[in-house]
Amino acid sequence: MTEPLNNNLSREKIQQLLAAVGSRKTEEETQIEFTEYDWHRPHYFSSDKLEKLDSFAAKTTGAVAEKFTQLYNSDFNVSVNSITQHFAKELLQQIQDSQQNDCYLAFGIQQDLPCGYLSIPGQTAVIWITQLLGDTESEKDSDRVLSELEESLLLDIASSIIEAFSNSNNTYDFLPKKEVLRAQTPLEMQGTEELCKITFGIKKTDSENSSEVHLLIFCDKLAAAIEETAQTNSQVSPKDISNVILDHLQKMPLCVKGQLASTHLNFEQIISLEPDDILLLDKKIDESIDLTIQNRTIFRGWPVKSAGNYAVAITEINNK
Repeated sequence: MTEPLNNNLSREKIQQLLAAVGSRKTEEETQIEFTEYDWHRPHYFSSDKLEKLDSFAAKTTGAVAEKFTQLYNSDFNVSVNSITQHFAKELLQQIQDSQQNDCYLAFGIQQDLPCGYLSIPGQTAVIWITQLLGDTESEKDSDRVLSELEESLLLDIASSIIEAFSNSNNTYDFLPKKEVLRAQTPLEMQGTEELCKITFGIKKTDSENSSEVHLLIFCDKLAAAIEETAQTNSQVSPKDISNVILDHLQKMPLCVKGQLASTHLNFEQIISLEPDDILLLDKKIDESIDLTIQNRTIFRGWPVKSAGNYAVAITEINNK
């Protein structure tokens, strides 16, 4: 409750005491470790979905290697170098800052409704074309204007990658556009769309040089593609229904509140509060913070800071 300042304890003295108390760290606080949460990137895929995505991408590498072997009559190794999630605004800014003459081929469930695109660095595109033509001298000029024949070959190469990606799932038949664009993304985006970027490394088996291509697709379309939608039995089992309900429950938004402490005052005490008054709460400084959902304490933890914001490092799950 609130107590008036007395003559024996000045405001400066109180501030010194509060500063001294606030500077103390308990042993538990100094041992807390926490992971930074990147708010600048989406977290569309759960850990379970990421495992499925890894498996799906690995399956795609085999299909891409087979396509390149057919095109070049040589054995190829294809690997997944990275899988990341991005907001469209971030990717558009990266493309603008790089000022590179990359090549882009859009694809979608329908050709006039693209949901993703394949990004091929300009140097990689020229290398692939000249290797098909047997002209190694032209590999040095990655910014040159391509001939109609070279553009046609690049479209065939890029389309074969999209076809391999499409053949890796039974959900969608992705169709590539009929034109490869340079230095401009083929998708119209507002900036808030969530995209998944899968980077593949492609190289000949007997070569040390590897080329990278990037496949970008809206997260919701990719999620549908990696789901096992084919049902051998038309009747839906109770287990399938439970899984669908659980999946929807896991996506429901909930408000999590961090409660430091509380106290009870009567009306007279509340209206008498003034700046610089001290309000005593019902917790000691070495007690943890409650994290509540729907007014029920679910977790407890210690206050920390992350990227200039208040945060809570969870240390306990309340099972009561």
